[in-house]
Amino acid sequence: MDLLNNLALGLGAALTPYNILFCFTGTLLGTLVGVLPGIGPTATIAMLLPITLSLSPETSLIMLAGIYYGAQYGGSTTAILINLPGESSSAVTAIDGYQMARQGRAGAALATAAISSFIAGTIATVFVAALAPPLTAVALKFGPAEYFSLMVLGLMAAVVLAHGSVLKTIAMITMGLVFGLVGTDINSGSMRFTMDIPELADGLNFVAVAVGLFGIAEILRNLEGTTERSTVVRKVHGLMPNKEDLKALLAPALRGTALGSALGILPGGGAILASFASYAVEKKISKSPERFGKGAIEGVAGPEAANNAGAQTSFIPMLTLGVPANPVMALMIGAMIIQGIVPGPQVATSEPALFWGVIVSMWVGNLLLVILNLPLIGVWVRLLTVPYSVLFPAILAFASIGVYSVNSNTFDLYVMAAFGLFGYALSKLDFEPAPMLLGFVLGPLLEEHLRRAMVISHGDPSVFVTRPISATLLILAVLVTAIAFVPSIAKKREEVFVEDD
Repeated sequence: MDLLNNLALGLGAALTPYNILFCFTGTLLGTLVGVLPGIGPTATIAMLLPITLSLSPETSLIMLAGIYYGAQYGGSTTAILINLPGESSSAVTAIDGYQMARQGRAGAALATAAISSFIAGTIATVFVAALAPPLTAVALKFGPAEYFSLMVLGLMAAVVLAHGSVLKTIAMITMGLVFGLVGTDINSGSMRFTMDIPELADGLNFVAVAVGLFGIAEILRNLEGTTERSTVVRKVHGLMPNKEDLKALLAPALRGTALGSALGILPGGGAILASFASYAVEKKISKSPERFGKGAIEGVAGPEAANNAGAQTSFIPMLTLGVPANPVMALMIGAMIIQGIVPGPQVATSEPALFWGVIVSMWVGNLLLVILNLPLIGVWVRLLTVPYSVLFPAILAFASIGVYSVNSNTFDLYVMAAFGLFGYALSKLDFEPAPMLLGFVLGPLLEEHLRRAMVISHGDPSVFVTRPISATLLILAVLVTAIAFVPSIAKKREEVFVEDD
């Protein structure tokens, strides 16, 4: 009964005309950045953070969430039409979706992606709604020691986020922690890591760091690219799938939803891991696996459902524990912090309209995606011809205006530029910036809970291992770190990194 009451509260919040408008805006923008390869939801959300300051916390999170799962959907359009995934989670969709397009079935492939995504979105929303309250109830029993250990587990689990060297990932996390400590020590009032620069007394601006690290660095990376984009079809016909197609896509979509819902909760798993796993499962259980890679509809339905479900359930640890499962969730936590909301389990009780409004808006957004995107396929096809030389100056100008508008401080523009160059250098040196952002977000929270726990225990560090929940979380953190160093897993990480490059 409580679940129904909570969903009713969420519906009341999500279905206000104002929130529907921004949910629509988010899903539209998300689809756009998914369709245009080389931009992505992480950079887009980072650049839109300044705008959220003029919105309510509830509205801003609804819009940012719409961008995230809208991009998962939009990435399938380029994957199917030009064999170039707009999002990495759509890479698997390209295998069979592109072949369907070459066979004159682009409409059926796009409709399959839309229907599968909607099925997954609907079921995943219910899954999030059902799982969030019990997790929140458990988390409310946490003290400072448990929160410290949870943050350590979150940071160690972030090792999964990056491909390539485990040591490089840990170095990035550590660097993020250091950047997060720049500013004034709350207890002593002394400056630390400021290099005698007065503007750093309040710490590094999260928006400037995020926009530079992802937005500006992404622009610099894409300016190197010489990818030619040419669509297979200029006009898409037959957007309504026939009975055979509907029958063929239903079971893979349900299996992909189940797989994506489970994997999305894991740090670093989310949409990418879910889509790859779904494709492997569908090919394994198929009676005619030889069809895969030649236009099998199951190869589109399963991965598309999985990546959408994975994207939505990655909100669970962020909403209930205040721990981000991926870089986008780290940005969402940043959006909450700059709105004055402390992320964690108390959000469900202190901001119930926000908590449940965001959850219900996921279903509203998925419905909007279906209504919006199938009729707009022709528009997305034409957008694929827009050259990067036109896009990037506009993106750079928008990012600069947005960062400056947060504090009206030109120093933030220098911070943005510096982190843009730094992020670009990291990519050239095979370092993943995502774990650094997680360290930057979680660092101050980690320090706060560490100090609180030590004060309560009168300086006795054994408090972290004598309290059962805290000790369990620390053991899990050690196991996660150890697993990443297993030779076979380390080798696989390196192989995936090479493939992504």
